[in-house]
Amino acid sequence: MNLKNRCAWCEKDDLYRNYHDTEWGVPVYNDQKIFEFLILETFQAGLSWYTVLAKRENFRNAFDNFDYKKVADYSEAKIEALKQDAGIIRNGLKIKAAVTNAIAFMEVQKEFGTFSNYIWGFVNHQPQDNKPKTIKEVPATSEISDALSKDLKKRGFKFVGSTVVYAHMQATGMVNDHVEDCWTRNQ
Repeated sequence: MNLKNRCAWCEKDDLYRNYHDTEWGVPVYNDQKIFEFLILETFQAGLSWYTVLAKRENFRNAFDNFDYKKVADYSEAKIEALKQDAGIIRNGLKIKAAVTNAIAFMEVQKEFGTFSNYIWGFVNHQPQDNKPKTIKEVPATSEISDALSKDLKKRGFKFVGSTVVYAHMQATGMVNDHVEDCWTRNQ
């Protein structure tokens, strides 16, 4: 029997509950982990997060453990192989975006020292807490995600609209959108 109160969106099954309980909203400062979420959010655009989570290990294998240096060097042959990989979402534009984003990711690192320094700067290096009472109060975008999306696009990133960026901010703990009675708030 499940005695923990959680955000309603995660009660579909154990995959969602485990993700919610151990990762969603936990601040991430490691560049490789941030890149992992960036790839996953890129592929999630227009689909359900559940679809991406269910294929996460396949993505990890297909994208060299989310090593952005390796992804940045993918050849056309590797991109074509990924388009045939039934274990991932085989969208050619999103696969190419992962490569483009890896290159842009490293350019940001050169400028800011780490990608983490760059992205966390948009929230003054502190998680933002919206303190929603219910899931209906959780926004899909914010002024910050709008600004970050615009800046990422200016830097050459693809599939980084404000909704995707806001989901990335939630996943990496830049914003805390756990509802008021969620057990994670009392840790």
